[in-house]
Amino acid sequence: MINILYIIIFSLIVANCSLKPVVKHHGVPFLEKKQASLILNESNANDIRKILGNPSTQSKFDNDVWIYIERRQTQSELKKFGKMKINKNDILVLEIDSYGILKKKQFYNLNDMENIKVVKNTTDDKFETNSFIYDFLSSMRQKVNDPLGQRAKKRREISQR
Repeated sequence: MINILYIIIFSLIVANCSLKPVVKHHGVPFLEKKQASLILNESNANDIRKILGNPSTQSKFDNDVWIYIERRQTQSELKKFGKMKINKNDILVLEIDSYGILKKKQFYNLNDMENIKVVKNTTDDKFETNSFIYDFLSSMRQKVNDPLGQRAKKRREISQR
């Protein structure tokens, strides 16, 4: 009986495990190879869209900034309970001028991103309960909640009784 139980448990484990790792891919495939064909001061926005497609993110400052992302994750070993592990994390930042010409190109891979330092400082909130802003906002809240002052009158009448 125990042998049959062991066989059933072992067959369930083997049946649910796959030999090929699960790969989750997000973004533009083969970004590193595709970005090599983009030439500064020659490629235009139409060329970029033809090669890479629409950008993952766009922002507009003095020039247009287009950001393309490629991310590939696989499951880690069984001893880490199949937690997802990042294998590839590439980011391409393109700056396009007002005429649609590629002016700047920056490519970041996983190793470059490990070298980027993030500031850990946070700003303190200076909102105190006895400040002018607090008093002003609390009076505005009171006027919004009771515009005719009816609640205050009822409280006075109850306290006088």
